Amino acid sequence: MKVLIFGAGNLLLSDEGFGVHLVKYLADNYSFDDDVELYDGGTLGFMASHKLEEAGRVYMVDVITTPGEPGALFRFEKDAFIGRTIPIKMSPHQLGIQEMLLLSEIRGRCPDQVTLFGIVPKSYEAGIELSPELAVRLPQLAGMIQQELQAEGIKMEARC
Repeated sequence: MKVLIFGAGNLLLSDEGFGVHLVKYLADNYSFDDDVELYDGGTLGFMASHKLEEAGRVYMVDVITTPGEPGALFRFEKDAFIGRTIPIKMSPHQLGIQEMLLLSEIRGRCPDQVTLFGIVPKSYEAGIELSPELAVRLPQLAGMIQQELQAEGIKMEARC
């Protein structure tokens, strides 16, 4: 089964780029089974739907606007965020991620297993660095993803 780890966000708006920073962090610090793909989805939205539809299991990482302190991390399954039954607003590129999933669902091509790891941002100011509150979450979220993959029998090993 192909696993896609999809990082969304805009690297030019500090914390808004968290998902893309996570994909880079994973690429720099871990090795994966061949059936795992790390994908920098940036702000592509619909333009990246083919990646989602090629996978059997998807982990999406993005910032969300919901009550909580900057750096608070939330985990949602597809039914909760695709149908907007949870009180969140995804980042400014929202018109893309949720709609991309809904379109894939309507077409019958959306994977059954889609998990969103959403994090509360501190800043959308222009800049390419994450705030300290979000930067410290990169290794923590990597560890969470590693546990999930290993529970499914998929290799994700830290590089020395």
